[in-house]
Amino acid sequence: MRTGVITQKVGMTRLFLENGQHVPVTVLKLDGCQVVSTRTEEKDGYVAVQLGSGFAKPKRLTKADRGQFAKAEVEPKRKLAEFRIDAESQLEVGDVIQADHFLVGQKVDVTGVTIGRGFTGAMKRWNFRGLEASHGVSISHRSLGGTGGRQDPGKTFKNKKMHGHYGVDRVTTQNLEVAKVDVERGLIMVRGAVPGSKGGWVFIRDAVKVDLPKEAPMPASVKKAAKAEG
Repeated sequence: MRTGVITQKVGMTRLFLENGQHVPVTVLKLDGCQVVSTRTEEKDGYVAVQLGSGFAKPKRLTKADRGQFAKAEVEPKRKLAEFRIDAESQLEVGDVIQADHFLVGQKVDVTGVTIGRGFTGAMKRWNFRGLEASHGVSISHRSLGGTGGRQDPGKTFKNKKMHGHYGVDRVTTQNLEVAKVDVERGLIMVRGAVPGSKGGWVFIRDAVKVDLPKEAPMPASVKKAAKAEG
């Protein structure tokens, strides 16, 4: 099991294939995705890597975070995330993961935080049909209808689909296809839509329901980065 990567969502566009067909893709950017620390079975009880992405001003970090980056001799990062891996897929602190970590045509699982929509009604939140446009219904066309509050059961059950806060949920979309990879610009283009807003952080992992291609780089496609000064 290899590590995933931290990316930022740039937006959506389309790609033209060789046969002239165009497909919608989401552009995800690798912004200095670097190994900050590692976890080992002997010391931590499990095997993982902690990755960091984006640049953060040192004055905006806590003293503990500044000490962590100084110990690892890497630039301060805006976003940190930990990925479980196998022992044979362990990386070294300071390794920078490149876009060709994923292959064109490979299936991946993408995780992001959905766009926040605030307080919404049941029709928008749960795709309810609403009430009739005629036959005595007035004013309450977009209401959700009965919620079970009669003599039986005499209460509204928990987890009933009702109006409320919508969005800002961690969502994983599985088995998306990698359409194109640009190593020089650090771009990964995934076919279809990806959860999250523009500029949001998105995690990409190898698909758990599809076998990893044999040509995939093991343990990862990395570039040895120069140690940060000071």
